[in-house]
Amino acid sequence: MSTATDNAQTSPRTAGAESAHRELFRHNRGLLDSRLLARVEEIERDWILPLVDSLDSTGEPVPDRAAWQRLLDGLLAEERTGSPSAEYLAEHATREEFTFVVREFALDGLTEAQNFFPAVPRLPIKAQMAVMRVLIDEFGCGNLQQAHSQLYRLLLAELGLPQEPEGFLDTTGDETFQFLNVFYWLTQRAPHVEYFLGALAYLEASIPDAFTHQARACERLGIRQGRYYTEHLHIDTFHMQEMQLAIKECEAAYGLDPARLWTGARLLSRLIGGAFDAAVARSRELTDRAAA
Repeated sequence: MSTATDNAQTSPRTAGAESAHRELFRHNRGLLDSRLLARVEEIERDWILPLVDSLDSTGEPVPDRAAWQRLLDGLLAEERTGSPSAEYLAEHATREEFTFVVREFALDGLTEAQNFFPAVPRLPIKAQMAVMRVLIDEFGCGNLQQAHSQLYRLLLAELGLPQEPEGFLDTTGDETFQFLNVFYWLTQRAPHVEYFLGALAYLEASIPDAFTHQARACERLGIRQGRYYTEHLHIDTFHMQEMQLAIKECEAAYGLDPARLWTGARLLSRLIGGAFDAAVARSRELTDRAAA
């Protein structure tokens, strides 16, 4: 995972104050009237738009889809070597530290893929089918016990944590809120759907390697409900193929700007990497303070 945390707010929130990223998440999950939509766009204008513009202007030339694939493969290979945060979580984190990281990403696990649906009507029909096959898996093919969010609930229950999203609004860091919020922008307000396709293609391709560290931590710590992670180790390989098909079908039907795919991939790498590194660092800080 990338360790870049540009534009991430890493300082603790003042007691009683609500950060813009938490506020944005609440609005993204609620009904928006014109006033609230204006507020959403104001926050995004100060946060995501400059970040995307910066990535657009600093990326390598991407002349075609084959070049995009080579760049993505290179990014994935670089991240496959792991990071100090991932290595620590897999091999050294205590149960309390691991629980902190699970709590930090609970809003993601409990709402997994719910924010992807608005992108579907922006795609040609054959690309819609590929994305829908991914979404069907995310929701367990209609079987609650197979749904990824339900698997996360079982993990939370084992660790003694709440099982509903409302239980985590006040404990989630801004870096994680940024990762959560970006897909609402990508699917609903991004001017080009290639940003979404590149971001989701990266995410599905990176998760099998990334989640090996969480799966290893569960095994080492004797956590029984680690299936949320092991399920992704094989299903996301299929999802990676479906996203490449969606991109191919989008290009055939509408044409494609592969540079925007690359921006989307780097955007997700930056935000999820920053969120993960921050979560592990804070878990270790809590342990160090308790030991002192």
